[in-house]
Amino acid sequence: MSAEANRADVVYLDYNATSPLRPEALEVMLDTLRSVGNASSIHTAGRDAAARVDLARQQVAHLLACAPGELIFTSGATEANNLALHAGYSVGETLATTAVEHPAIREAARAITTDGRGSLVELPVDRDGVVNLTPLEVAIRQGKVSLVSAMLANNETGVLTNMDPIIGLAREAGALVHTDATQYVGRLPLDLNELDVDLLSLSGHKFGGPQGVGALFVRRGTSMPYRPLLIGGGQERGWRAGTLNVPGIAGLGAAAKAAQMQLHNESARVASLRYVLEDGLTSRLPDCYINGARSPRLPGVTNVTFPGLPADALLAAMPEIAASNGSACASGAPSPSHVLLAMGLSRQDADSTVRFSLGYATTEHEIKQAIEATVLAVKEVRTAMAATAEP
Repeated sequence: MSAEANRADVVYLDYNATSPLRPEALEVMLDTLRSVGNASSIHTAGRDAAARVDLARQQVAHLLACAPGELIFTSGATEANNLALHAGYSVGETLATTAVEHPAIREAARAITTDGRGSLVELPVDRDGVVNLTPLEVAIRQGKVSLVSAMLANNETGVLTNMDPIIGLAREAGALVHTDATQYVGRLPLDLNELDVDLLSLSGHKFGGPQGVGALFVRRGTSMPYRPLLIGGGQERGWRAGTLNVPGIAGLGAAAKAAQMQLHNESARVASLRYVLEDGLTSRLPDCYINGARSPRLPGVTNVTFPGLPADALLAAMPEIAASNGSACASGAPSPSHVLLAMGLSRQDADSTVRFSLGYATTEHEIKQAIEATVLAVKEVRTAMAATAEP
């Protein structure tokens, strides 16, 4: 297992949950933690801290091909998503999202459009995870749509969203466009000169930065009735009050720089490893299938259904593999993945799905270990279930 993992005997394939901290990020964070200074202070220590923040802003901007002044640092993508929805949505109008959004969008969208303050349209997807735009077209004809939010890459299946027709419809309606790019940034090239969105959210720990820091891109010149979530000292140009997390921001910047430099080689290598994993599983376990396999996907994500075999039992049978099941947890109680249900899977199949997500430190040896462990786990669970079912 890679040196970044917590245990040497565990194969870490849960990059969509969080990725190992890149060495470049760790190094700059340790150096920053040895320093003192509030980035808002005007003395030398404060100016040094502010310089670290400025550098990180430039590094993240370079990764996104945007201007540094268009970035607002946050505590992560959840805050960035909430800030984007609150800033871009006009109360009393229509907010459109997709049925497969992360809860940070899905639940926030439902919250801000309740109590008669507006309407919410959730765009369905087909079996391949492709968004159906018809409800958006209808909503535009029926009333004022002020904001459309669609994720760039799905966190469970890795399916990529074709943003061009969504952006086109939004522009016709005079609506703002936000995208949750949490799983996309740092894994595939992104140029905000070409992707014409008004708002974009990201989180550092998905591409080798530290947990607890992210950013919101706000395109220069965007007009919106923005309402800050945090009010106080006026940091981040009034968008997000509070003392800046200088070590975290510095680590985010270093991870962005490292990801930018290695992006093309990493994405190709990770995609080839995903192919090895999928081929190994489907050839040896012909009953399993890949969700979203016919759609463009992130290079390092595969969402595999093992019909009739509970995902939690499979994961328990292979403790040496760090992967995740296809179910989300709401209020501490397991429930089928809303993403897989939206794609047309049955509740049973949704509960029989495992997500493997690879990243920059994944090795071919680890993939081979994962294949062997999964095949063995499937056999063990099938045997145990058959024994339990016997009279």
